[in-house]
Amino acid sequence: MTLRDALRQAAEQQLDLVEVAPTAKPPVCRIMDYGKHKYEQQKREKETKKKQKVVTVKEVKLRPNIEDHDFNVKKKNAERFLEDGDKVKVTIMFRGRELSHPELGRQLLIKMAAELKEIATVERDPKLEGKNMIMILSSKSHN
Repeated sequence: MTLRDALRQAAEQQLDLVEVAPTAKPPVCRIMDYGKHKYEQQKREKETKKKQKVVTVKEVKLRPNIEDHDFNVKKKNAERFLEDGDKVKVTIMFRGRELSHPELGRQLLIKMAAELKEIATVERDPKLEGKNMIMILSSKSHN
C-alpha cells in the first residue's frame, strides 16, 4: 500500500508505522507500538549478552627458585582459574643473575603445563620476553 495509506491506518489505530526491512524492495513496514518494539529488542539483546562468557586472562607469577609448596599453591590457583573458564598466563620473573639460567624457568613452565595437562592446553609455548618468561594456558573444557 502507499505510504500515505499506511500512515493514515497507523494513526487510526493510534500506533506507529515502523520500517522493519529498509533494504527490501519495496521496504517492509509494520504497524506497531514503537516503544514496545524497542523494549522487546533491548530485552533480546540483554538475553544474548547474558549468554556470552567473557574470557579473561588471569596471571600466576613465579620465580625460578620457587619452593615445591609455593609451586603447588600457584598450580592450584591456576587450576581454579582454568576451571572457571579463564586463560592463565604463567609468568616467571627473573632478577639479576637468574637471567643467565633461563632453562630453569623453562623447566618450571614445562612442569606446570605437564601437571595441568588434564584440564589445560598450552596456547603459547614458554618464551622469554625481557626479564620474564611467559606461557599461556587455556582450559580444555571451554574451548
